[in-house]
Amino acid sequence: MASLHSITFSTKTVLYVFVLASSIAASAGNFYQDFDVTWGDGRAKILNNGDLLTLSLDKASGSGFQSKNEYLFGKIDMQLKLVPGNSAGTVTAYYLSSKGSNWDEIDFEFLGNLSGDPYILHTNVFSQGKGSREQQFYLWFDPTADFHTYSILWNPQRIIFSVDGTPIREFKNMESKGVAFPKEQPMRIYSSLWNADDWATRGGLVKTDWTQAPFTASYRNFNANACVHSGSSSSSSSCTANSSSSNAWFSQQLDSTSQDRLSWVQKNYMIYNYCTDTKRFPQGLPPECQTS
Repeated sequence: MASLHSITFSTKTVLYVFVLASSIAASAGNFYQDFDVTWGDGRAKILNNGDLLTLSLDKASGSGFQSKNEYLFGKIDMQLKLVPGNSAGTVTAYYLSSKGSNWDEIDFEFLGNLSGDPYILHTNVFSQGKGSREQQFYLWFDPTADFHTYSILWNPQRIIFSVDGTPIREFKNMESKGVAFPKEQPMRIYSSLWNADDWATRGGLVKTDWTQAPFTASYRNFNANACVHSGSSSSSSSCTANSSSSNAWFSQQLDSTSQDRLSWVQKNYMIYNYCTDTKRFPQGLPPECQTS
């Protein structure tokens, strides 16, 4: 069965490369053009002629938005400035996700904290509805003081999470080891700001201080150098082209310098890695951990 999967994957990869060689969609974002506000009853605002988007949370509701386009592989960049001050109990989620019971998802989640304590950057990867692949990090800067770029590179071989161009996590395609990998379901970009004080800060011990509301996160400089999915079939490789941008991301991998930077982050700033949590997996670590 593994060989059949590899043949199918190889055929589709050739098709994707053929399509992408002639048609890449690159959009340097205008929030009016690229996103729809999906909930929040006016708490999400697009400002500055579409150059800025803000999400707000108060005791009544949070807010969120999603991309108009669906993507099937790409490099997605967004600059975020997180909720300042006492953000305990709040979560700012920024992620890619497909639909359905066997969905794929690639997550950045920013877990708020008391004033002066660092945010926790929570990452996860779901494939075919299976997640539980959490890695968490502190950041080496104050993410509330200014905008910083959070990027997801997603191609048929790997997913790379980056912050200001520094890779913090790589999830490789290990289908040959029986590990499902997101590669056939198109995904939209989503973001939301919401109250999760039942778990977000110190496992729910620290609650949201509503006297600090409204809480606000800001977004700018969205860029998608990606294949825009079109067509009704979830495995369709159709793209719409509006740019001749490079498609180097489609086969990109970490070079030695990037590997060193990844190691630096994971050594100094990683605070949780499911691949080392032997208590959680008493029957043995997941197969992707044993070969990573």
